[in-house]
Amino acid sequence: MSYTDNNSVRQQVRKFNLRKELQKYLKYWYWFVIGVILSVIGGVTYVRYSTPVYSASASIIINEESGSGSSSEMLDVGLAAGLKTNNLEKEIAILKSRRLMKRVVKALDLNISYYIEGQVRDVELYKDLPFDLKILKFNENEEQGTGGGSFEISYSKGKLSIIDLSNLKEVRASPDSPIDLGFTSVVIHPENGVENFSPIIVNFTDLEKAADRYRTRLQVFKAENNSNVINLVLEDPVVEKAKDVIDQVIFEFNRDAIEDKNLLVGNSANFINDRLDIINDELEYIESGKEEFKESNRLTDIQSESQMFVQTASEYNQKRQEVGTQLELVNAMLDYLSSSSNSELLPANLGIQESAVNSQIAEYNDLVLQRNRIMKSSTELNPAVISINDNVTQIKSNILQSLQRLRNNLQISQNDLSRQVQSIGSKILAVPSQEREYRGIERQQNIKEALYLFLLQKREENSLELAVTAPKAKIVDNAFSSGFIVSPNSRSILLGSVILGLFLPFSVIYVRDLLDNKIRNREDVEEITRDISIIGELPAVKNKEDLQIEHNDHSMLSEAFRFLITNLHFLLVNSDDQSKGKNILVTSTIKGEGKTFTALNLALILSYNDKKVLLVGADLRNPKLNEYQKNKSTGRGLSDYLANAEQDIRNLIKTSKFNPNLEILGSGSIPPNPSELLRQKKLDTVLTDLKKEYDYVIIDSAPTMLVTDTLLLNKYADATLFVIKANFTDKDVLNYVLESNKRGVMPNVSFILNNVSKSDLGFGNKYGYGYMNSKKSAFQWRAFLPF
Repeated sequence: MSYTDNNSVRQQVRKFNLRKELQKYLKYWYWFVIGVILSVIGGVTYVRYSTPVYSASASIIINEESGSGSSSEMLDVGLAAGLKTNNLEKEIAILKSRRLMKRVVKALDLNISYYIEGQVRDVELYKDLPFDLKILKFNENEEQGTGGGSFEISYSKGKLSIIDLSNLKEVRASPDSPIDLGFTSVVIHPENGVENFSPIIVNFTDLEKAADRYRTRLQVFKAENNSNVINLVLEDPVVEKAKDVIDQVIFEFNRDAIEDKNLLVGNSANFINDRLDIINDELEYIESGKEEFKESNRLTDIQSESQMFVQTASEYNQKRQEVGTQLELVNAMLDYLSSSSNSELLPANLGIQESAVNSQIAEYNDLVLQRNRIMKSSTELNPAVISINDNVTQIKSNILQSLQRLRNNLQISQNDLSRQVQSIGSKILAVPSQEREYRGIERQQNIKEALYLFLLQKREENSLELAVTAPKAKIVDNAFSSGFIVSPNSRSILLGSVILGLFLPFSVIYVRDLLDNKIRNREDVEEITRDISIIGELPAVKNKEDLQIEHNDHSMLSEAFRFLITNLHFLLVNSDDQSKGKNILVTSTIKGEGKTFTALNLALILSYNDKKVLLVGADLRNPKLNEYQKNKSTGRGLSDYLANAEQDIRNLIKTSKFNPNLEILGSGSIPPNPSELLRQKKLDTVLTDLKKEYDYVIIDSAPTMLVTDTLLLNKYADATLFVIKANFTDKDVLNYVLESNKRGVMPNVSFILNNVSKSDLGFGNKYGYGYMNSKKSAFQWRAFLPF
């Protein structure tokens, strides 16, 4: 067979198994109908009388902290590192926090609820109250210790009646007067125009429990993965309360964020003011030190003064160089005067800056030139020459004195300039250290001044931010409710009721079948084994008068035995000797499974077909066949024949009262040793002889699991029919039969399934084939049997 054929076979098997599973439940269809009806009635009742729950929702956008403003700039100095956040998970955690919900409960007085008592359920009131209740003093610890309280408040004839529902104590009070309820004191003020109102139940719950109740019902989630939009959803029996709670949650969230921000800004302001005081003191100290430094060093502007020192030193050096040059010229002139004669001219215009000396030298040179001109035409004795020589000598002496005096003056000037240059040089050398120290003082002053100005600016920005504070959550949609009931969902509940109505019978049947160890139908036997065939299924018989099949019977029972006989023919077709009769052994596991009923009717249906049949009662411990004999039996039977060697078997066989073709050999007297009697060789001889005289010898034996009698008789049987009673025989019993068959103790065994309900029969009822109600028809029926 190909893979395709195998696959097709497997699919057919699966389809067949599914059909069988469905049939197992469909036969209890009325259970499912009743279950669905009852479940739907329960669902409709629940929908009708349960408290409707509505849903309210709102959307907000979490504003991201921008890069402008004081807080963001303070991040640079670590003052607001915890303020900036884009983590929506943290914001969702805050929105669902117990602390925030507790503030909402306090703001809306959600720990106090009002109800009107109804016949089936109470109706909650929220805003439409005929009175206004104010709490004067609230002792949370005492309320938590008592779990709150419930009171019934009514108003009539100007008096309030408050009944404590825990102890039914009544307190009567006047409106607007304090009323002590134990854990709290309240004032009740009836609304204007209200003269009386029916009892209203007021429940007080501690804040923690009320906050936990609303916190668990509040759903907070992100609208999209990459957005800052958060949705808030709350379900509550009062739609207005649900909307108010959501709006209050958003308000408290913004207020909490503003308080945190203001706390941060306030702490920042305190820090800035403290730092300003400290820096102001440090700045005054630095400026005082700078002032003292300038006074001690006689400085105004160290940079300009240092430039002036360098310029002065340069001027002094230049003057000293000029004085040195003049001094060299004067020394040279003195040397020349000391070595020259009066007839030689003196050098003029050497650069000596003394005008008197230069005029004397010019006068001297003029006299020398004048004398030299005169000497060309006269002698030394010329009075003019003598007068000129005297003047030359006098002038030369004056020049010498002037030069010596000039040299002294130049030396004095040179020494003075050297001292000035040395003094200026020392000042110039001191400038770098002074400048370094001054720059250090000035740097500290600049740092303190910059920080002082920065903090002044931050203080102003911080004050501005404290005055102008934006909410953290921007409302996209305020709390809104469509007004549709979200719970109970009538469609879901009705659908669930139908499913529950189907599931409960299904589960009961499934669990019953799961725990059931009884054999119910053919399928139960075939699931355990297919090695032993089932040759017949006998329907359950309710009336005792229908236990025996009559001639020309067309009942379901008779048809079942006819099927059994047909299958038995195919079972005996391979028998060794077809010319002799057949020994058929009928047995069961325990008492009460119908083996005698099966043996009797099998013998009857064979005898009605003109077959000579002998029914042998081999159950020596529990005789039952004597009552079916035609004449009154003496009580003797098979046991008497086996016990008495002289007893003739022909005298013990009696004709049945049903059909002359059917004879019965009763069990006889109850012996003390049945097993020993059945082990005798006489049994083999008598059964062999009886097969020659009868077409069929039906042996009704004892139960196999109680005694060994059947195992002793089994070797003489051409076929062993093992009766199983549906809804009675345990499935574990079949294991015993299987083991006996494998060991050869019962080699030719076949099953007969007795007491099968009509819905489990494998023919007739399933395929719509009808049976006559009467046991007898107008025509003589004769089954076509080939034996």
